[in-house]
Amino acid sequence: MIGTNLGDIRHWVTNVLDATPASAARQWDACARLGTMQQTPSMTEFVARRGRPPGTSRRELELIALRLFTEQGFDETTVDQIATAAGINKRSFFRYFDSKAGVLWSAFDAEVEALQRELAAAASDVSIMDAIRTAVVAVNHYQAADVPELRTRMNLIGSSPGLSAGAAIHYDAWEQTVSDFVAKRVGQPSDSLYPLAVGRATLATCRAAYDRWVARADSDLPVYLDMALAALAAGFADHVFTSEPKLRRSRRTT
Repeated sequence: MIGTNLGDIRHWVTNVLDATPASAARQWDACARLGTMQQTPSMTEFVARRGRPPGTSRRELELIALRLFTEQGFDETTVDQIATAAGINKRSFFRYFDSKAGVLWSAFDAEVEALQRELAAAASDVSIMDAIRTAVVAVNHYQAADVPELRTRMNLIGSSPGLSAGAAIHYDAWEQTVSDFVAKRVGQPSDSLYPLAVGRATLATCRAAYDRWVARADSDLPVYLDMALAALAAGFADHVFTSEPKLRRSRRTT
């Protein structure tokens, strides 16, 4: 999940944005040594590297883009600059990402697709909210060591009006996935009351869990998601999924 609460991350991001490229690279390396990026080349290597790196991977390209976004600003960084820094051509960039914004949103969009698969595979004898909780926890693998990089992503999204405005599209897709699942289980349209309520409530609950996790960085994200969604499930037990309220015709007054 990607949250939007920036109040808890200003200090760390300011240090990176105010740093020189070499200093910024060292701070990225410190983030890498936390463990989540230790299997990929460090930011210092990317700063120093020139020419086409052998076998540039999606993850390497992503890290190069994040470094440039941090140093120059998202809006000021071009796809050509990212490709040049990676030693590839522009066409190769688009083999990995469909746009510059895709670098920041691709992981979230992949989560939506994974959530669709998990919910589709949910057993019919599992309650609706338990199925949602299990699926959401299953597709989120972030650990406490991932927080610095995720904070950077959050800051970049918040710093660009275009990215901030476009965030709703990605969140709506996540919410719609949950609503569609509920709709199928209760036999109602996905835009009817209960599927819509569960979709929005689940998204809001997950974003609250994400924001709290980012602020504390003391455990893995699934722990927070599991606790928050278990509490939500206690209020959305299966027996409340009745028919929607019937429309009442208003009486005409003379």
